[in-house]
Amino acid sequence: MLDRLRTPQGMSRRHFLGHLAATSMAVPAASFLGALRANAQEMRRNQKHCILLWMGGGPSQLDTWDLKPESPRNGGEFRPIDTSVPGIRISEHLPTVAQQMRHLSLIRSLSTSEGNHDRGTYLMHTGWQPNPTVVHPSFGSVCSFELGTRLGDDFPLPHFVSINRPGESAGFLGMSHAPFVVGNPNGQIENLKPRVDTARLNRRVQMLGLVEDRFIAQNRGAAAVGHRDVYGKTMKMMNSAYTRAFDLSDEPDAIRDAYGRSGFGSGCLMARRLVQAGVTFVEVGLGGWDNHDDIFRILREQRLPELDKGMGALIADLNRLGMLQNTLIVWMGEFGRTPRINQNGGRDHWPRSWSVALGGGGIKGGQVVGATDSDGIDVVDRQVGVMDLIATMCTALGIHVDTEYTTPLGRPMKVVDGGSPITELI
Repeated sequence: MLDRLRTPQGMSRRHFLGHLAATSMAVPAASFLGALRANAQEMRRNQKHCILLWMGGGPSQLDTWDLKPESPRNGGEFRPIDTSVPGIRISEHLPTVAQQMRHLSLIRSLSTSEGNHDRGTYLMHTGWQPNPTVVHPSFGSVCSFELGTRLGDDFPLPHFVSINRPGESAGFLGMSHAPFVVGNPNGQIENLKPRVDTARLNRRVQMLGLVEDRFIAQNRGAAAVGHRDVYGKTMKMMNSAYTRAFDLSDEPDAIRDAYGRSGFGSGCLMARRLVQAGVTFVEVGLGGWDNHDDIFRILREQRLPELDKGMGALIADLNRLGMLQNTLIVWMGEFGRTPRINQNGGRDHWPRSWSVALGGGGIKGGQVVGATDSDGIDVVDRQVGVMDLIATMCTALGIHVDTEYTTPLGRPMKVVDGGSPITELI
């Protein structure tokens, strides 16, 4: 059991960053990238990472990974195309990802229980249904706690970064493992610009430290300790050359163009840079998948081209750099969409039978797990639950599936409760 647990009490990493001004080390890009390569080779040879590509709104499995072209009622407008793995076919609007399919596997038989956006988001990030008595940590926070802390306290960057979306709570693991949020990867990172001179900032921090140490000495609770710890980590980050991992201007134009310069493409590139620097978990959001109306035009002209470019380039780039074997990539949303096309030319919420994609990190590529029927309605082979998915992700990353925490109220809480790793993928 783990006892080093902190309660967030509604406070966020952004809250603390907002109280501090930042200093930026003037380190040449070549020196920064050279340092990353050296550290990757020496200090983090076996370190595991995870990049979650989160499709907010609920993406349609029938128009991405599990097309049904022969279904007259549910098939839709898109046609499947061949991939780099014989026999695996995906949407015609994902040609770049199709070339990388040998590194990816598909689960076409996921079945979950939540068709509400908020509840589905919570479920897919934690493995648990929402419960008013406890806030479960998101998987990113679990990775930060289990994997990031192995590097020690000297690592200057947060081990959970969320790009393009707020990220999910660390729950009872405490604010030290909450996400550091990057709202716009194409802009300047909020609160990493100096607002006061360094000497003045240091005086303020020293004064704050005196107040906090005295407050903590009075046994005021875990939240006070978490508050102090986050400030300390923030100062390390602000004064570290590793903040250059957030600066995409270091990248050649050819790389920027390969990923695409949209928020999602740039987010995928930033995710690569962050794991290259040693960050454990990065989530990159691409919203706009709640397509109750006009789904085929929106997917064809907007969502799928953006997804294809960013995701395809990310996989190829990680493989080129020799990082894919230790970097798990997971693509998912909060649920799928109805096989039936509604009267508005869209698809509605559907958790009953849908798909996720994952690869890298030791996952066997080029596999398909499970199947739905010819109309995409029912799972007919190898039903997979959310805890099975979480167990598979844990196993790939080296987190033991029997890991159990104790909440601040003394309640035992497992990371994986009742699920089993998908043996076809591990």
